Amino acid sequence: MVESWVNYAERIGSDLHLELSAPGSRRAALGKALRDAIRSGRLAPGTRLPPYRSLAADLGVARNTVADAYAELVAEGWLTARQGSGTRVAERALPLHPAVTAQASAPRPRARAPRHDRSARHDLRQGTPDASAFPRSAWLASYRRALHQAPNEAFGPGDPAGRPELRAALAAYLARARGVRTEPNRIVICSGFAHALRLLFGGGSRGVTGNVDRAGNRGGGGQVLRGPLAVEAYGLPFQRELLAAEGVRTVPLPLDEHGARVDRLARERAVLLTPAHQFPTGGPLHAERRAAVVDWARARGAVVLEDDYDGEFRYDRKPVGALQSLDPERVILIGSVSKSLSPAVRLGWMVLPERYVGDVLAAKGDREAWASVLDQLALADLIVSGSYDRHVRRMRQHYRSRRDRLVAALAERAPHIEVSGVAAGLHAVLRLPPGTEPSAVEAAVRQGVALDGLAEFRHPETDMPSDDGLVVGYATPPEHAYGAALEALCGALTPGGTRES
Repeated sequence: MVESWVNYAERIGSDLHLELSAPGSRRAALGKALRDAIRSGRLAPGTRLPPYRSLAADLGVARNTVADAYAELVAEGWLTARQGSGTRVAERALPLHPAVTAQASAPRPRARAPRHDRSARHDLRQGTPDASAFPRSAWLASYRRALHQAPNEAFGPGDPAGRPELRAALAAYLARARGVRTEPNRIVICSGFAHALRLLFGGGSRGVTGNVDRAGNRGGGGQVLRGPLAVEAYGLPFQRELLAAEGVRTVPLPLDEHGARVDRLARERAVLLTPAHQFPTGGPLHAERRAAVVDWARARGAVVLEDDYDGEFRYDRKPVGALQSLDPERVILIGSVSKSLSPAVRLGWMVLPERYVGDVLAAKGDREAWASVLDQLALADLIVSGSYDRHVRRMRQHYRSRRDRLVAALAERAPHIEVSGVAAGLHAVLRLPPGTEPSAVEAAVRQGVALDGLAEFRHPETDMPSDDGLVVGYATPPEHAYGAALEALCGALTPGGTRES
């Protein structure tokens, strides 16, 4: 297994996304990247930068390169350095633009129920983190602090945009860790990815003016976006079903080793992509295609929807920044804490181009009806206190270890199986010989293993050749049950595995 950059300095520092693309020396490129991040507001005044060793490991440069770049920016006044306080952004960044305000409406509480196989002893389905690893102590501490410090108005009707504390915390975190270019007034809090899609394509309560939901919110807006919508040929079925229920036609884009074939985009009004880690096949969208899809959106007056579902979890490659950073006015980034914390914490966010903020708020309602204000305040504290960063780094190591154990077990017990898509994320794809996927799924069921075949995620209208495979979620089982789950999986994949266990 390739040595992972995340092994270095995981105990200290925070994630900081920088792209060293400027010509010249690495020190000059790092200096330029830091200046650009500060000048643009991605790094706010007072932000503490990672220690030399941590950032050097993350970027793959020498420690002295980081030290020299920091020293240069301190001398120029961009940074400050004090003993015991670390290196921080100086108090000189440009102020954020005034907040955007708007009226709004509420979504329909309709969701597709997940499949539960209660007969399965081992759950290796994708989509959920290790529930036993939820940071209970840190969450409780943040919840208590948030509850104690919350202003009285926080206990009244919620702002449909979301709590300003969380939007400010997310703007700073996403800028630092994912390279996102935004401001708090362009972030709208939602209850997750499905909620975001309904707000964008369903117009809240089906866009019918005058409808009142059970919380007393009056629906007001129509659809923010309209189809047809291009999607990747392999993706989550519930997203396609949700869009179909809203009357949105989805057009599949073929995939190859470089990600979605964005050159196939034509007259669609929008495209939904997973550019950091294609779901479920794995791998980032190639740099040339990232630029190409933004160029297409500009030329067509279209928009790119970026599903940043597990961007924090990367293992054997440097982090891939958010596509949104290439053009904040043409890309809508959608994220949530369903992978980093838990799907039980119903919080997500949309980072929007300015022109869509008012329409999304109009679709959402006059008050927040779906995302708990207290949970928003707790998450804001978790981020600002550094506990969220520490949890993500700890889980990154935990899931990397899980991934390594899966790969090692298959190499020993089922060496004929090719494992792909494991450089990042919480699942792996096991490639199978043509025509063997149904029998492999059946064998897994007989071994008491719940998992998905790759065909489950294939768009029914795609014309790209089908691949046989299994999608294995290695994050889901609790630690004490993971070894037995791997044993059962290997038993299903080895000769004789199709017999009853």
